[in-house]
Formats: sequence, structure tokens, C-alpha cells
Amino acid sequence: MTRVVVCGSLNMDVIAQSTRRPVAGETILGATVSFLPGGKGLNQAVAASRLGAKTAILGAVGGDAFGETLREVLADNGVDASGVRTIGKSTTGVALIQVAEGDNAITGASGANMLFATSMVGREPRRGEIWLAQFETPITTTEAVFRRARAVGARTILNLAPVVRYPSRLMKLVDIAVLNEIELAQATGRRITPKSPDRDIVSACGRLGVPTVVATLGGRGLVIVSPDGVTVLAALPAKVVDTTGAGDCFVGALAARLAAGRDLLDAARYANAAAACSVERLGAAPSMPTAREVAARLARA
Repeated sequence: MTRVVVCGSLNMDVIAQSTRRPVAGETILGATVSFLPGGKGLNQAVAASRLGAKTAILGAVGGDAFGETLREVLADNGVDASGVRTIGKSTTGVALIQVAEGDNAITGASGANMLFATSMVGREPRRGEIWLAQFETPITTTEAVFRRARAVGARTILNLAPVVRYPSRLMKLVDIAVLNEIELAQATGRRITPKSPDRDIVSACGRLGVPTVVATLGGRGLVIVSPDGVTVLAALPAKVVDTTGAGDCFVGALAARLAAGRDLLDAARYANAAAACSVERLGAAPSMPTAREVAARLARA
């Protein structure tokens, strides 16, 4: 098995659970609040590590208590955090998450995440490794890292989340792109909804300029567009508690399975099952399943 290296964000998630979301100007009482580790980079690294991959993360935290807590979480989950830099004059990233009716809305305060510069990347890619990034850290850093990875024969996965403006040349450095239907619509300018036919999803994927695109569609499942053709996988049944981090779970599981030498379709099926496990628990990083749990879910499929 090769190593998964995640270049990405680390946040403390402040989660408020309520029966519904307030409308503008309204106050709702009776919510419960949890402080849980998150950030797309941390979530994906924890997911990959729990599923058996040797995993490292590169990123930045602030010189505060949240940053120390996140380092402890990574250590507890077997993730190599030696590449996480502490920026003393900044704050650790925070995500404010409203959970209601099994869905979520997120507001992020990037803090140290957006200060993670190329000069802070202390690890060089190696041939065969899986290098994974998202859009919660500077694009210039991601581009530089992916360029190095490609130069030595490492495999690159980009999770286009959340969608921001990016140079088209970045896509030429990406082997696999993963994004949901909202992100697909934003990245391509196409009108994509949860009810869009598969042909519209496939057409939009083709506009990204990436050899392989995986479009995750929530409860509907996912569509894979690759040089081998188009594959549609249905979502697995789940008792949804909180969808926060489900996409990150999918990406981390996909990377872990590819690092284990599995092909794309096998990795996608595995990641689909992992995501189904994750939505049945509260939180992002804490909801990431173990290999045993994913195997049990696949056995019931």
C-alpha cells in the first residue's frame, strides 16, 4: 500500500442542532451545540487513515487551543501531522454548522488555512503516492504541490469544494476530480439539479478537462466519467443523522482504496459505502467509519 498525502484545511466545527433553521431576523431557542474536529483536509485524512491507509496531512493551524486539539485528534487517528505548521499570529479555521432535518448549512472562517504557503510544504511527493487537495487552502499552493506530484509520478485527486475561481491550467495537473452536483454546476456554469438526467451530469463533467470525474449526488448516488466510459452507482440506504463530512468521507475512502491498489470502480463502490456509514453519525471527522464498518455495509448491499 502506498501513502495518502492530504494537502488541506483543518477546522474546529461548531455544530448547532435544531429542529429547523431560523429565517432572517429570527431567533430559535432549544438548540444543542457541539465542538468537533473538521475541515475538509482533516476529515479526508482521518477517513483515509481509519480505513487503513498510511496517511499524512499538510496544512496550517493557529497558535490557539483549537490548533492543539486538532493535532491531538490527528495523532489519535494515526495521521502523520508533522507537516502541519502553526501560524502564531493567526487563528485556527472555524466552521459554523447548522444542522436541521438531517441536512446542514456551513459558514467557514478560514483563519490559518488560507495562509498555508508553498514555502510551508515540507514533504516532497514520491512516485505512486496519492496526493489529495481541496479548495479550502490557497490554490497557488495546491497548484505547486500537484505540479511536483505529477513530475515524479504521484497520482493527484482534487475535491473541487467549495468552488472558487481557479486557473484552467490547474485541471491539467489533476488525475481525478470529485465534486457534488452544486459544485459541478458552479464549476461548469451548467444548470445542474438533484433531478438532472445522467446525460446532463456526464456532459457537465466533460467540461472540467480532467481525465476522470466523480460526481457525487447525495441520496441519488454518483456518476463516474472516465476514459473507460460512464458508470452510475446508486446510493446505499442510510438512516441520515447528519450529512456533514459525507463528501469528505467519500474522497478520503476513495484515496485509501486507490492507495491499496484497487481500481477506480472498486474504490468508488467502497467510498460509496463509507459515505453511507458516515451520515448515520453526528459531526465530520468523528463520523468517519472504520474498515470493519465499511465491510459490513458492503456485505449488506
